[in-house]
Amino acid sequence: MKNSTLLKTGVTCTCVTALCCVTPVLVILLGTVGLSALVGYLDYVLLPALGVFIGITAYALIVRRRQRDGA
Repeated sequence: MKNSTLLKTGVTCTCVTALCCVTPVLVILLGTVGLSALVGYLDYVLLPALGVFIGITAYALIVRRRQRDGA
């Protein structure tokens, strides 16, 4: 995977996951669909996913900096 694609994917997924963590988007959506019982488990999924996507973004930035510096 290209570094620019990895960076774009990391940033996009980080923003989407952070949006779902901060706002009640998923709570309203799951309540509307009738799956409100899953709301209690969102923290077990969203917070680790946020950590993974932040890690992907950091990795892509480190690789980009190394390529730019010529190391």
